[in-house]
Amino acid sequence: MSGPLMIDLEGPRLSAPERERLAHEAVGGVILFTRNYESPAQLRALVQSIRQIRPRILIGVDQEGGRVQRFQSGLTRLPPMRSFGLTWERDPENGRAIAHAAGWLMASELRDMDVDFSFAPVLDLDHGVSSVIGDRSFHSDPQVVAELAGAWIEGMHEGGMAAVGKHFPGHGAIAADSHHELPSDTRTLEQILEHDAVPFRELAESLDAVMPAHVVYPGVDDQPAGFSPFWLKNVLSREVGFRGVVISDDLTMTGAALAGEPPERARAALDAGCDLLLVCNDPEAADAVAASLSEAGARASAGLVSLRGKPLPGPRGAFRSTARYRDTRAALLRMLDEAPA
Repeated sequence: MSGPLMIDLEGPRLSAPERERLAHEAVGGVILFTRNYESPAQLRALVQSIRQIRPRILIGVDQEGGRVQRFQSGLTRLPPMRSFGLTWERDPENGRAIAHAAGWLMASELRDMDVDFSFAPVLDLDHGVSSVIGDRSFHSDPQVVAELAGAWIEGMHEGGMAAVGKHFPGHGAIAADSHHELPSDTRTLEQILEHDAVPFRELAESLDAVMPAHVVYPGVDDQPAGFSPFWLKNVLSREVGFRGVVISDDLTMTGAALAGEPPERARAALDAGCDLLLVCNDPEAADAVAASLSEAGARASAGLVSLRGKPLPGPRGAFRSTARYRDTRAALLRMLDEAPA
């Protein structure tokens, strides 16, 4: 692994330009999407072809569950996080247990295909106003979110996978979607720290990485959190106590445009405290960022090694024959059937 740039791919197999892009010294990771997936066997072949070019590259995916599960066919459909919150309301002990089991199953299925990590869990609170968060949130209560996400993280770790908490310090209190506009949350720092930031503080020692929100909090700083040294160095590191990897949200999103053109966004994110930079759905932007990072001599943070997946015990796919896997899968499919529309 060499550079701090994480790029995407166009389809289920590598193209010649993508092979060249992957070999660039600034590239240290690949994020996969639904368009890159056909089946577990196809994905294994794609990952192998990526690793033939860059053996130690990081490979990640958004495999949260519900609306945001990039790989589905041949894998377990995961219910939205809200379903775990509803289970917790009926039976807290069972809610924690199924969240732990789901984290383990999700991680095991991805590690079986040599994907290093999922950008999960979502730590945003459900304030009832954000369409982009909504049922991706475990709950509206920060302590319940911390409890269920903590169990999910323990399961991910057991399945050999690092956990990425998102979107710091909280994206759930605003209606705007940062994919398409720059949201603004006018609350004070004290209000955010006492509410939305609680899960990040509670789980600071368990999380391997955090993804900041492309949201401006004008009562705190005039820069979106992912470009703000105040948010990332003062608040996330010093106040919250997080010492792991910081991964930018996609630098091509509209919510990132305030920082300038893609190379300027990349430099601003690095200066603010990000360790890994996502540039998706725009190959020209990825090439421009790679060139600028190479010119600046930007190297990957040593902490990125913590995001590499760990081997599963036993032969490939052995976990699928266990009672734990069968029972967890059945329980998750029941939850999916019962999930509110």
